Amino acid sequence: MGSNPDQFEALAAAAETNDKPFVMLNLLKFKQEGGREYYLRYIAASGPFVKGVGAEVLYFGKANELLNGDETWDVVMLVKYPSRKAFLQMANDPGYLKTHEFRAEALERAVLYATDPAQYKDIVSK
Repeated sequence: MGSNPDQFEALAAAAETNDKPFVMLNLLKFKQEGGREYYLRYIAASGPFVKGVGAEVLYFGKANELLNGDETWDVVMLVKYPSRKAFLQMANDPGYLKTHEFRAEALERAVLYATDPAQYKDIVSK
């Protein structure tokens, strides 16, 4: 479960000019042994940091029937951040970084996408 340093750099660069809210899509697959329990610990420990930058969980749901594709997930979560700068502030907070031991113990794999609102016409015209 590796990070994409070039994408973090792109997000940091975008934070300089884009101060609009965005939604982080999280696709999460727990480890078999204790993954769910460790993730609950992560949620409890990281919650104050998430709220501290003005972010909020919009949706937290159990992934059920897989209708397309072959990669299964346990949880889908959408978190709205007030800006990329706020996300980076949280992600670089030493207190928040300490919560990652729980996340690392919890997850077999994860996908995170920073997403921006778009109109259908804007997507299909590109």
